[in-house]
Amino acid sequence: MEECRAGRRPFTRLDVLHRENLDAVLRDHGTDAGALDRAELDALNRAWHRLDPWPDALPGLVRMKARCIIAPLSNGSLSLLLNMAKRAGLPWDAILGAEVAQAYKPQPAADLRTADILGLQANEVCLVAAHNSDLAAARACGLATAFVVRPREHGPAQTTDLAATGPWDFVAAGFLDLADQLGC
Repeated sequence: MEECRAGRRPFTRLDVLHRENLDAVLRDHGTDAGALDRAELDALNRAWHRLDPWPDALPGLVRMKARCIIAPLSNGSLSLLLNMAKRAGLPWDAILGAEVAQAYKPQPAADLRTADILGLQANEVCLVAAHNSDLAAARACGLATAFVVRPREHGPAQTTDLAATGPWDFVAAGFLDLADQLGC
């Protein structure tokens, strides 16, 4: 993504970047991706499409949907987000994100184009994230911000984003807590 963010490469769908990374990892470990079963490699590359949501995500989103537009601003591809939504029954009103905005978070265009696509001003949008850096970028663009703690998102040895580090509008233990804070 950094090559795209820095303008050294045109916007490229995340699934393509993931596949390039997978091929590079295989090469680094002495395996030629061309020698492996293509269908298996494709299935491995698309493992992101089959992730289970956090246990509180679905009930929290259902509650928030009653009062809020639910539209992910993810660096994931549209097909990834669609597959995740179908698999888990996520109640999204729209699927937006980097592919639609043609910009990866934390680029300002990712936040601002998403608000524009929804026909909203930046201050009418709230970015909900477990990443302080994404929230800092959103806040700089005028969006409201909500930090949701996910202390094991990066595995049991996670050392970053264990707590809110900025003046976010909301800090929540999970989506149900955020729904409570929003009055949903």
